Amino acid sequence: MYGLHAVRTLLERSPERIRAIELAAERDDPRSRQIEALARAAGKSITRVPAETLRQRLGDSAHQGVLAEIEPLAPWSEAQLLTSLAAAQAPLLLALDGVQDPHNLGACLRTADACGALAVIVPRDRAAQVTPVVRKVAAGAAETTPVVVVTNLARTLELLKEAGLWVIGAAAEAPQPAAATDLTGGVALVLGAEGSGLRQLTRQHCDLLVRLPSRGAVESLNVSVAAGMLLYEALRQRGG
Repeated sequence: MYGLHAVRTLLERSPERIRAIELAAERDDPRSRQIEALARAAGKSITRVPAETLRQRLGDSAHQGVLAEIEPLAPWSEAQLLTSLAAAQAPLLLALDGVQDPHNLGACLRTADACGALAVIVPRDRAAQVTPVVRKVAAGAAETTPVVVVTNLARTLELLKEAGLWVIGAAAEAPQPAAATDLTGGVALVLGAEGSGLRQLTRQHCDLLVRLPSRGAVESLNVSVAAGMLLYEALRQRGG
């Protein structure tokens, strides 16, 4: 994991998952000193290295002069998700129905983290899973936002309804715009696969379908873009 915000957040929330931290020798500012203070308090070692060393390891990524070696975040089970829902207030979830491009999954994780989503749900079969490519695109979000891998997405959506959440699917032909839909309570936003969209079975398990505004000739948006727009609409309604 790299980046000042991502590393600081993990030091504050789950320091036990951090093995070691490398900090650019050239950095000496309040944010980097905060990283050092949090690491010392957690008993974690920090090694000062040239910024060029980080560039060689991470390429052109915006690492901000800090890199942490960490224990990967294990996927959540369906039971762990339901337990977490019971303790959450107005939880926001993102469910992806068969998204297969790892770049899209990584981008969805990054936006879900930014919008405070509790977790991202993906089917076990015929869908992208968390891989090194996903972790790289997610830029740290794969280590902070749990991914729930389920064997039957339709059954999971029903369990979410029983837990008190509204299950809202995205479809280009839906009559109701997302901006006119109440997303302030417990909500699971469901988006379909690249090209094909939501499967019919998944649609049947949604409480309602919503659409995003579009004035162009293209029929649908990239799934990660659509997920970002819906998540930020929920964030806007919740006071942003």
